[in-house]
Amino acid sequence: MEKVLYKSTRDSSKLVTASQAILKGLSDDGGLFVPTTLPKLDKSIDELSKMDYKGIAYEVMKLFLSDFTEDELKKCIENAYDEKFDTREIVPITEADGAYYLELYHGSTIAFKDMALSILPHLMTTAANKNNISNEIVILTATSGDTGKAALAGFADVPGTKIIVFYPKGGVSFIQERQMVTQKGDNTMVVGIKGNFDDAQTGVKKIFGDREFAEKLSENGYQFSSANSINIGRLVPQVVYYVYAYAKLLADNKIAEGEKINVVVPTGNFGNILAAYFAKNMGIPIAKLICASNENKVLFDFFETGVYDRNREFMLTNSPSMDILISSNLERLIYLIAGEDSDKNASLMKSLVTEGRYEISKDMKDKLNSFTGGFATQEETCAKIKDMYEKNGYVLDTHTAVASKVYDDYVNKTGDRTKTVIASTASPFKFTTSVMEAIEGKKSDEPDFELVDRLSSISGVKVPRAIDEIRTAPTRHDHVCEKDKMADAVRSFLGI
Repeated sequence: MEKVLYKSTRDSSKLVTASQAILKGLSDDGGLFVPTTLPKLDKSIDELSKMDYKGIAYEVMKLFLSDFTEDELKKCIENAYDEKFDTREIVPITEADGAYYLELYHGSTIAFKDMALSILPHLMTTAANKNNISNEIVILTATSGDTGKAALAGFADVPGTKIIVFYPKGGVSFIQERQMVTQKGDNTMVVGIKGNFDDAQTGVKKIFGDREFAEKLSENGYQFSSANSINIGRLVPQVVYYVYAYAKLLADNKIAEGEKINVVVPTGNFGNILAAYFAKNMGIPIAKLICASNENKVLFDFFETGVYDRNREFMLTNSPSMDILISSNLERLIYLIAGEDSDKNASLMKSLVTEGRYEISKDMKDKLNSFTGGFATQEETCAKIKDMYEKNGYVLDTHTAVASKVYDDYVNKTGDRTKTVIASTASPFKFTTSVMEAIEGKKSDEPDFELVDRLSSISGVKVPRAIDEIRTAPTRHDHVCEKDKMADAVRSFLGI
């Protein structure tokens, strides 16, 4: 098997192994790691259709993580996809209203981030051993709501690691915040910042790029890594569930072998839909990749015009995990459509920092013909939740509802009836207030946990364990800082 190495989107000259890329998270030049080649599946889709989720995970991940041994990788997979998930399937697929909903939220924190963040700590500690790392690894992460809790749950009390999560205070749901601030683990720290997600993400990237800080860390026996989707250890496990979705639909006779499908993904930081693009390039017959945005529609505008422009009002919406104007993972796609020209990519990314915008060439835009975009307003999102519940008895969370509404619009506009998988990225219980207000058509001042119980009653779905656990859990993290004081919070936690 050809060994896949990794290079930076901003400097193609330096190559690292998969394990080294996972440990570093972000390249020293600020670029993101991409594989030197996108591997092709070496098992037929018919063979994959006879495997369970863990079997398919191994077949996909072995191609990207080629310096992990079979035993190492299988052990990571076994440790990740276990009883933390509330269904043996790991990822059920529910058919509703003419589409297939890929339910990615059956893990311990009831959001799709569990799919990658259940395995990342195991990949990272294995990578540290492979590379004879003696430093303690400090995971530094910004979250728009879901990554934070999933990363905290994954890394809590993992030997040789510490984790620090920054989130926008007032910019996440009640349940999301409760999940984070009640997190156990002596190696965990959660900090609310006075700003939005982009501020948190920019602050984290600035800390990563501070050479002096890195030297100080090393002197004290630490080194940074990331659990954000900029880490290829996050991205690779996400590719798996699109391969699984196709194989499962084939196994269940919902599609014929070789039949193309469309995929719809509610998208903020672009990692989840990029994973679907990787799956397509590995050989999964995906026709259209439909990128669904909320009112922070910077990605929709990009696919329409070829101009990425974050110079606009930042909207706080009822789908907060998508309240993002700087979609970090898009850089990987830009690099690929630029012909893997790292200088060209670096120039565009510099323009994004200095001017807040960049424009791609016509040749680059022509390479995006697999993608199309759409967006949904908060009102349209609520209407979709209500309509789906009343007609099908199926409850969507706000982010999945954005994707569902965008899919409706796409079909109405194009007439394309290709069978379609919609990534269902979170449990409706994670956004209970917004979901119940949508279903009942009125604002509610009921306590969130009372709404949780009513949602369970009307949907017939048991309250997830993740929600019950935080009802009475004490607050363990109450630190809040200004957005320009994030580095000070890190120094304080590490005692340096």
